[in-house]
Amino acid sequence: MHVLLLVATLLTTSLVGAGLAHAFAADRPLDLEQDFGVLLDFRLYPGILLQGLPFSLTLLTILLAHEMGHYLACVRYGIDASLPYFLPAPTLIGTLGAFIRIRSPIYTRRALFDVGVAGPIAGFVFLVPALLIGLLFSHVQPGIAIHGDFVFGTPLVLRLLEAIVFPGVPVSDISLHPVARAAWVGILATALNLLPIGQLDGGHILYSFFGDKHKLLSRIFVAALVPIGLIWRWWSWLIWAVLLALFGLRHPAIFDESPLGTVRNRLGLIAALLLVLCFTLAPIQ
Repeated sequence: MHVLLLVATLLTTSLVGAGLAHAFAADRPLDLEQDFGVLLDFRLYPGILLQGLPFSLTLLTILLAHEMGHYLACVRYGIDASLPYFLPAPTLIGTLGAFIRIRSPIYTRRALFDVGVAGPIAGFVFLVPALLIGLLFSHVQPGIAIHGDFVFGTPLVLRLLEAIVFPGVPVSDISLHPVARAAWVGILATALNLLPIGQLDGGHILYSFFGDKHKLLSRIFVAALVPIGLIWRWWSWLIWAVLLALFGLRHPAIFDESPLGTVRNRLGLIAALLLVLCFTLAPIQ
């Protein structure tokens, strides 16, 4: 099952990557009809998939690193967990991400923290060099980033690296290579997972620090998504808020009062910094 889902996700993300590569090669913004219309020729020209591999392989590597961070942390503590499941989907990125199933309880705050923080840090370690490589293959095209069927947000980590690779060039003038776009998806996935809510990775980290205050804090952070979605008109935040409020606030109790220690306190601050670097108020318009 793991292999079949991985192969299917490689196919769907390569198809999306081919569309992104088509737009990038034509030196214009993404256009659904023109760029994804080329995918209709897939059965006649299977080689089109090769054009999508830079995007798909980069994205799957970042997602795999994230999930293997969780998995290896589970192995360290003897927690029963599955290998990663990838989720193919007909979406703008070709996937709904990946996950592992944790099949046994987590008994200590330290184990919970380590399992929660390992994924985002591992994914970030892989996405930063991918983003830098993608930016080196990107180029300047005036106004390209604010036209087309979709306008993508610019998280802080992307803007910082853009300023290094393209000093003085506005965000709106940078045409991102598909490898950089795959890293952008990894950045978005990292931000979503680090939201300090429920049983998301950020929720695990929140619980390991605050314990019984976790549910109240999760409610506050869920409520904060509503004005963000309304002000910046990214309605998906409203959907996330509803789903998390209905299904995502609960967290299994852990009866452990042992301190996390200095190293984990610092890693918690690093996780908060990663959320700031990766979060986008309106990821896609």
